[in-house]
Formats: sequence, C-alpha cells, structure tokens
Amino acid sequence: MILNTELERKGDLFPSKIVAYNKDVDTLYFTTENNVILELTVVRDSVLRFRYTTSGTFDNDFSYAITKYASTGYNFLEIEEESTLYKITTSKLICHISKLNLKVTLFDAKDLTLINEDELGFHWEESYEFGGDVVKMSKTSHDGESYFGLGDKPVKLNLKGKRFENWVSDSYAYGRNSDPIYKAIPFYTGLNGNKSYGIFFDNTFRSFFDFAQERRNVTSFWAQGGEMNYYFIYGPQMSDVVANYTDLTGKPHQLPPLWALGFHQCKWSYYPESKVKEVTQKFRDLKIPCDAIYLDIDYMDGFRCFTWDKNYFPDPKRMVEELSEQGFKTVVIIDPGIKIDHNYDVFKEGLENDYFCKRADGPYMKGKVWPGECYFPDFTNPEVREWWSGLFKELIEETGVRGVWNDMNEPAVMEVPNKTFPDDVRHDYEGNPCSHRKAHNIYGMQMARATYQGLKRYTYPKRPFVITRAAYSGTQRYTSTWTGDNVASWEHLWIANIQAQRMAMSGYSFVGSDIGGFAEQPQGELFTRWIQLGVFHPFCRVHSSGDHGNQEPWAFDDDVTKIVRKFIELRYQLLPYLYTTFWQLVDEGTPILKSLVLYDQEDIHTHYRTDEFMYGDQILVCPVQEPNSRGRRMFIPRGEWFNFWNDEVVLGGREMWVDADIDSIPLFIKAGAIIPMYPVQQYVDEKEIDQVTLEVYYKEGKEDSILYDDAHDGYDYTKGRYSLRTFKLTGKANEVIIQQHKEGKYESTLSTFMVKFHGLPFHVTKIEIDNVDIPLSQVKMNGSNSMVVSEKFTQLHIIGE
Repeated sequence: MILNTELERKGDLFPSKIVAYNKDVDTLYFTTENNVILELTVVRDSVLRFRYTTSGTFDNDFSYAITKYASTGYNFLEIEEESTLYKITTSKLICHISKLNLKVTLFDAKDLTLINEDELGFHWEESYEFGGDVVKMSKTSHDGESYFGLGDKPVKLNLKGKRFENWVSDSYAYGRNSDPIYKAIPFYTGLNGNKSYGIFFDNTFRSFFDFAQERRNVTSFWAQGGEMNYYFIYGPQMSDVVANYTDLTGKPHQLPPLWALGFHQCKWSYYPESKVKEVTQKFRDLKIPCDAIYLDIDYMDGFRCFTWDKNYFPDPKRMVEELSEQGFKTVVIIDPGIKIDHNYDVFKEGLENDYFCKRADGPYMKGKVWPGECYFPDFTNPEVREWWSGLFKELIEETGVRGVWNDMNEPAVMEVPNKTFPDDVRHDYEGNPCSHRKAHNIYGMQMARATYQGLKRYTYPKRPFVITRAAYSGTQRYTSTWTGDNVASWEHLWIANIQAQRMAMSGYSFVGSDIGGFAEQPQGELFTRWIQLGVFHPFCRVHSSGDHGNQEPWAFDDDVTKIVRKFIELRYQLLPYLYTTFWQLVDEGTPILKSLVLYDQEDIHTHYRTDEFMYGDQILVCPVQEPNSRGRRMFIPRGEWFNFWNDEVVLGGREMWVDADIDSIPLFIKAGAIIPMYPVQQYVDEKEIDQVTLEVYYKEGKEDSILYDDAHDGYDYTKGRYSLRTFKLTGKANEVIIQQHKEGKYESTLSTFMVKFHGLPFHVTKIEIDNVDIPLSQVKMNGSNSMVVSEKFTQLHIIGE
C-alpha cells in the first residue's frame, strides 16, 4: 500500500565540487561530485561555449541556429590548474572555473578587467510534469550595466530592469510592452564599463530573460527544458559582438536581388486580376516607384496553398508576365496549414507520405486556420522540407512568381486558447524526436528554410526572395522578415522604429514593418511619417488588412501623395548605398541599421537613445513620431554632420532641435562621407545607368567610403564578377583629395561619376584628375560645385584658396 502521495520537491539544485577534468583538443570537460558536467568549447579567441548536463551524459549535439559556415579556431590557448580554480586563457579572454561549484568568471585578457561573472551560476530544477530539467543561469549585473537585443521586443532599446519570455506567438494588434510576440531570438548584448559582450542561449524551449528586474544586481536566463547551452561572445566593441554572433548563427546565404530592396505594395487582399492591374497601373501613371505587388490568401482556391482561384485569376502565368513587363515582381503568400480535402493533391501527397505532424498518441495534429480544418507539415523532417520545396515548381518556375511570403507559421491556430499547437505534438527534429515544447520556436524557421530552398531551386539562376513572420536565431540565413500585425497608430510608428533597430542588433537586418499599420486606418499625416521611416528600413513594404480603407500612396490627398513619392524616390536614389550595406552584412555580418549605442558605445548618452539610428555607416536618421510636429529634438552623435536638406553643418555629441515639417525628416550625413546615388527609376534596372552621382561631404581629415555593385541578381558575383570601389577622402584647409581603388571583375554600364561637393570651405582654383590639370572652364565647380569625371579615375585633386 502506498501511503505517501506527495512529490518530493527538491527545489533548485547546484553543481558540487569538481572531481575530474579532461581536455579533448578545443573542448574541456569538468565533472563534479554530483555528476554535473560542464563542457567548455573554445570556439574562437573571443567566443566560448558553455554546455551543462546534470545526468553525466550529453544528448546528441544538434542546433538549428548554428551555421556550418561559422568561423572557428583560435590563436592561443592555455589551461592552468590553480588551488581553487581552473584558468583558461585565449588571446582575448581569461576564464576562471571555480573548483568548488563550477562558477564562471570572465576577464579581458589584455587589461585583466572583469567582464562577466556568475552569481548563482548554473542551477536546475527537476521537471516533474515533463521530465528533464528546468535549466537556469544567473549572473551578476554590475552598476551601470546595460542590455540590448532579444529580437523584436516592442520596448525601449535598453532592456535593463525588464523581464521577457521567448515563445513565438501570433500577436495580432500587439502593443508597446507586449510579450511574447512573433520572434524568439535568445541573444543579448551586455555593455559593462564600456566593454561589450554577448550571450546566446541556444535553447529552443520556452525561455525567459530577467535583466535585473527581480533582483537589481542579477541578470538571469532559464528555459523549461533542454540544456543549459550558451555562447559567450566578447567584443569589446558592441559591433564586433553582433558581427560575431551573426557569424555564429549565419549571415544571409546570398545578397538579395536588388529589386527586393525597392518599394513593395501589399494588402489583404488585391483581387481579382483587374484590381491588381488597376493598382499597378496607377503606380506607373503617378510615377511612384514600385518593384513588387503582393497577393494575399484570396488568390488561392479556398485558401488551399499552391492553388489559384481561377474565377479571380483565370490565367496566372499571363498575368505575372504582364506585370513583369511593367516592372512588377509578383510575391504570393503561403501558409503552413494544408486543408483537409481528399481531392486536393497537396493534402493527398502529405497524407500518403506521412508528412504531417501528429499528436503524442498517434492522431494527426488538426487545427483550424483560413481554409478550415488543416493538417500541418512537420518541417523539422528533412524529407518533408524536400517535398515542400518541390511544391514551388509550378508557382515559381512555370508561373513566374518571384517571391514568397510565409505567414501564420508560429504556427498560428484559430479557436484554441493558446493560439498554437498543443505541447504533445511530436516532431522529427532532424532525427532527434521531440515534443512541440522543443520544436515550437523553430517551426516557422524550418518552414521558411524549406520555402527558401524551393525558391532557390526554381528561381535559379536568379536569387530567391522569401519573407517570414516567425523566426528563431539563424533564420536570417534564409529570409527577410517583417514585424507582424501592427496597428495604424503613432505608438506603432515608435514600435516599428525600435523593432527594426533591435532586430538588426540581434543579427537579423533584413527587416521592415507594415508601413501605415496593418490594423485600422492611418490618417495622411501618420502614413506620411511612416513612409519617411520605412524607406530607411531594409525591407520596405506597405501592407494593410483592407478592412478599414485603402492604404496606397494615393489613398489620402495630393499633398500626401507628393511627399510619399518624394521619399520613395529618395529610397531608389539611395539604392547603391543600401546595396553596399547589404554586401557588408553578407560579407562581414555588419548590421544595416545601427542604434546609436552600436555606433558609439563610448558616449554614455547613446545607451539610452531610442529614436535615432544609423542607416549604414554614414547616414543618420531620426523619424518624427508625434502628430502636428514641425520638427523634434534629437541626439546627434559625436563628430561633424551635414543636414541632408540644407547642408548646414552641426557638431555632434549633443541634443538639439531639428526642423522637420511634414515634407521632411531629420536626416544627416557624416562629414567626409561619399554617398552614391542613382537617378530616379520607376523600378530597379528600368534604366541602363551610365552615371552615378557621388555626393561628397567635406571634412578636414580622412574618411573612407565604399561602393559595391554587381549584376543585381544571379550568382556571378560569387565568382568575382562584382565591383568594389573604395573612396579615400582627405580634406585640408584648401584642398580635397579623393582616391579610388577598384577590385572585382564586374564591368557595368557605368561610364562617369557626377561628383557633387558639399561644404567646401574654399574657392576652387585648380583641378587635377590622375595628376593631369583640368581647365576650370570644362567644369562648373564654383557654380553648382559639381563635375563629371570618368568612373575609372584613381585620384581627384581639388585645390582652392
């Protein structure tokens, strides 16, 4: 007879003293008396991985987040045993492991300053409901320490004093401080005493982060299952932390096609075909540039994925071709829910091959989405992903669709309390079978991956373009993303600005918001201000629910239309600059948008700024986020800056008032910058561009700028057919020298540069190009301060008095 029915609650458990240590090349193992093992891997001099088990053995080491292309290797490694600790030294870090309790302390190897230390360190609690452990880590939070990152959280950039949950969630009309929402990116950057480090907690279970909220001197993170498995990434520059995290979890696998960086128009939904044509024709009639038109769920037959409603779209291939002739690329939506319909080929194939997710006891996971009752593919099974990729053949290769938009892939399920799958749904997880508790946060990522692989296959030799709503760390390898179902409100304009910056500092730069708001209807002023922000986001798309009125650029009044056109044209003029920053992202992992703290962490004022951001390395943007504003106060970073609109030079390191009536936005260019600009086009590659304008902003001193170019699509750039120009500007009191160095084998249609000088402090008396005097009569330097030069110049020397 069993009399005791009470569970023995053991509470938090902790490692005891180390009893064994061994080393296997770059991996160190520390075993404690109570069978805890710490596996410490030296990934790089500045990257250490900490992985713990409480059972004496580790599960199969597998991660969807870590890319196989991640950099590894170190320059120096030394392990010393001392009386109370083990000391691991690389060229960047010194790590102490306490013999008493496995606690970790990390120091800068150069100046021996403390960077990060365990408080309670690793501890765990047995999970009686599911088995395994709730794994926990707590670290000391130092005075003045700040925290950034964590993906799409709609809160102020500095996370100090807040707590968050990572559980990918369909969050229609979320608001400021809503949590959790669409993304789960368990990576944050700490900034302590002007030294920056990152922690990536690679655990896909429901996880939590507390940034000194519960206890003011403690930062902690924990998960409801899985391993305590985290990477420590040292800077000391925040930009290096973000770049190294991006290297670890993956840079985009290729550059986007340039058209994907143009302006996109979307609505739920444009149908029938005549409505689509009406909208696209109006863009061309009004001369508002646009590259992509989107078809939401109503293009399908009864919301069945990979089908067309032939009443609305009788000949999709012809329509897509005709749109293409006008310069429009067609992007269509694809959701994960497959309608239960035995006359539907996609459903029948999935059923026959056992590709759908199942509940714990064997029945298929059934849930209601737009088509009604659906089954859902298990995208964690490589065979299912291969099948899913193949389904895109007709849409992409035969019909000519150029992009795919994955929605509802949290996965979202209607009419159930938790809005997603139950915990007991089973997944293959790459041959590591698990429940939905583990797979939930990566389900959308794996759907996006399968979609990307399909587009890459059938778009070839062009580049694929995919968008996803749900994401986990590493999704940036495959797709762009947007911030989900926002609202037409001034609050959401603020949120959009924050989220795009935060995603960029979380390794995911190709991001935008639904410009104007998805839910409800913006007034013209809000729409205008949102466009002014949105054209400086890497992904630029207007989208709305359609329930509350129209949201095209001409849907308000003529004044709004003129301003919107002006800013979309500016987007297209700046495309060579944006494309260059994308190349930097793909090449180096450098974020496209940089919050001011990422740009200048030495200035303490930047740690608490939220509105201003850098667009690339040389353009400062600050949106106007309140109605009836004719300007705003903003913080200008240290250095000299040119007001884009009037060339006024301001000295940074301070807050100041900036005029910005409804047709303007605070926009500044870094002194010394050389900004490349295209002529206005109605869509990418509409014109054969033989001249690019170089906007040169004078600086007394030196500044480097770059310009990357290639064929704007395809993969030839990976074979060396690209053009990378480095411009070195040297400014003196009475002269400016610009040196150009070009590498790469790409030969474009470019023949000349129009060079425009801003802020020259002298009257030009002499011009030399490649050491040859050019008569002033041939140029107009003292009129418009501009001149035309061959694109092949190597040195331009402007002399004055």
